[in-house]
Amino acid sequence: MVRLHVKHGDDSQFLFDTTVSVPVGDLLKDLEAIYNGRLKVSRLCSEMEELAEHGITLPPNMQGLADEQIEELKLKDEWEAKCVPSGGSVFKKDEIGRRNGHAPNDSMKKVLQKTMEEAKALISKKQVEANVCVTMDMVKDALDQLRGAVMIVYPMGLPPHDPIKMEFDNNEDLSGTQAAQMVIEEPNAQLWWAGKELLRNKKLVDYVGKNEKTKIIVKIQKRGQGAPGREPGISEEEQKKMMMYYHRKQEELKKLEEDEDISYLNADWADNNSLKRQFQGVKDIKWRPG
Repeated sequence: MVRLHVKHGDDSQFLFDTTVSVPVGDLLKDLEAIYNGRLKVSRLCSEMEELAEHGITLPPNMQGLADEQIEELKLKDEWEAKCVPSGGSVFKKDEIGRRNGHAPNDSMKKVLQKTMEEAKALISKKQVEANVCVTMDMVKDALDQLRGAVMIVYPMGLPPHDPIKMEFDNNEDLSGTQAAQMVIEEPNAQLWWAGKELLRNKKLVDYVGKNEKTKIIVKIQKRGQGAPGREPGISEEEQKKMMMYYHRKQEELKKLEEDEDISYLNADWADNNSLKRQFQGVKDIKWRPG
């Protein structure tokens, strides 16, 4: 199997195993699906943190309004009574006025938090350090875990306008957000290696050769961004080791220079009494016990 270390820019994303015979077009679809799936998990976890703290999202026409404005406009959240968390709620006002403030109780909150931690661990960038490949099945498992936790806490479901509900239904609206800049849609996805774009109508073998035991660093990005920066000749870890080695060498050389500066004090010519002893004939007298 060929192991790909997938990066976006200079940031490690995940490891992926494939074969040299795979068409680049098919490979790109798999990598794009995992890349965007990991982003979806991250977005869901971010929203679920807010859900655990402040309850469901208010209807769009009520978001950001003060209580007085809602009362004056005679607006009402019809979903508040329908979407009640299991075990009742604890009121914790959302200062930005995006959620209704009826948060799950502590035990249900822990269900959400624990599931989020497990889901994030599945698709974490730390999997690269652990030498664990991320697959689309792992991404789906993470999404299923998050979906299951929300169903446990909100058995009646979430309102259709809640971002979590929209993410699960693949109806999320990311327009105008930073998250939209991160997503790489498949038609616009590019894959680069060694300063070359891997063309869709070719196979991986055309670039890396027939050796299945190859490990390479590839970069995924949007079309039109130009060639990504090349990888350095040595890894960050190797660079740290080299810096430590040269630092030790410099310290050793510095110590040797200091030793040489004072070594003359042990020489005969630096002894003020050496000439006097020589005239007295006592220069090299050695004494040993009888």
